[in-house]
Amino acid sequence: MWTRLGVVLVAGALIGGCNKRSDSAIDTAKPSSSAAVVPETAESRSAAPVARDTTSPCPHTGQWAACNVEKRLKQSGFVVKRVGGQAPKRAGFSVTPRAYTLGSSRLEVFIYDSEADLLRDMAKLDTVAVVPAGVAGTWESAPLLIRSGNLAAVLLARNQRQAERVMNALTAGAPQPGSPR
Repeated sequence: MWTRLGVVLVAGALIGGCNKRSDSAIDTAKPSSSAAVVPETAESRSAAPVARDTTSPCPHTGQWAACNVEKRLKQSGFVVKRVGGQAPKRAGFSVTPRAYTLGSSRLEVFIYDSEADLLRDMAKLDTVAVVPAGVAGTWESAPLLIRSGNLAAVLLARNQRQAERVMNALTAGAPQPGSPR
């Protein structure tokens, strides 16, 4: 008959044998004795210098510029293609848009000198039809008006997920001064 001590010893030997590593199992996560391991802290991450692209001609002024729009859309995963030629002047907008294709959708971007200039035009627009109040719509499909700072954009898209992604990319705001390029 087994004694309690015998059962404990046998169980311990079995457990110990299961935990042994073979020589072929090498722990690659273990640092070598010659390497110093310094854990990363929130303080060390924030103290690291931010790499800035000083060659970028795209300004970070807190105001939208065409290059900021294109870069933001590309960073959001869109294939951005500028439509050749000048986009048509649109009723209710005092600036001429830049037109882009995003897949099968069309995006017309109106960049104003200031947010105040944009707001003057917006005050006269029916923001659902995206035309001056009382004027019949001239868009090829249902327009979606997106506003952010000194930018107004009209997206003509049938895909709601894509519309949401474009809206999120642009309403996040223009790149601010001092932000990474």
